[in-house]
Amino acid sequence: MALLPDITAFYDAGDESGRLTSGRTIGTVELVRTRELLRAHLPPLPASVLDVGGGPGVHARWLADSGYQVLVVDPVEKHVRQARRQGLAAVVGDARQLDQEDLSFDAVLMLGPLYHLTEGAGRARAWREAHRVVKPGGLVAAAALNRYAKLIDLDSPRALDIAATGLRVRRDGPTTYYHDPSELCAEAEQVGLGDLAVYGLHGPAYEALRAEERRTGKKNLGAKALRAALAAARFADGRPELVVSSLHLLAVARRPRTP
Repeated sequence: MALLPDITAFYDAGDESGRLTSGRTIGTVELVRTRELLRAHLPPLPASVLDVGGGPGVHARWLADSGYQVLVVDPVEKHVRQARRQGLAAVVGDARQLDQEDLSFDAVLMLGPLYHLTEGAGRARAWREAHRVVKPGGLVAAAALNRYAKLIDLDSPRALDIAATGLRVRRDGPTTYYHDPSELCAEAEQVGLGDLAVYGLHGPAYEALRAEERRTGKKNLGAKALRAALAAARFADGRPELVVSSLHLLAVARRPRTP
């Protein structure tokens, strides 16, 4: 299955390696929240992690430094080269058709693929592949974009279209898919995953941070804004009514130990 050319061109032209580590407050919130939620759900060491769509290895490098055995799979050759330069094991591959063996990893991460799989059949294949390669009792964690969060952004001309269709058609990159939060759970359940939970990575403060960026012209909004955003996101954990306020979502699930 070929990757859409506009996806390859988008990442070849950009700097995915710096998106979460440049010091921008929004990126820092996503990085901190992703790591703390993974830390809470990952199996104890020693354990193996398949980072599907792992990009240049930002999360994989942290996991490897923490003691996990990590393999990055990404469809963009540039990302694979960047991951390897960090000393990570990395191969070119597609979330919809993994080369890894059945029941071969203690945890599978999909922190990027679901954004780019605009067809339900493609997302279903990615979920099935994650279920196939994870061991019984193992973790599957998947990130997604929330289609309703953009309604909070008064400067977004596409907010209503995204909320209604789940699609953002861009001039500067590939069409992006946004989930309904309940849809995210349904996709995981359909392949046999259980113990589901959905968290808001950015929490309720995302659009407030974006508005402050526009007001000040700054990307790093300082320690006070970072603390407030993280506190709001953590407060929202366990409160489903607040999940819809977060643009980025993280679903965690497990493959049952018995069929």
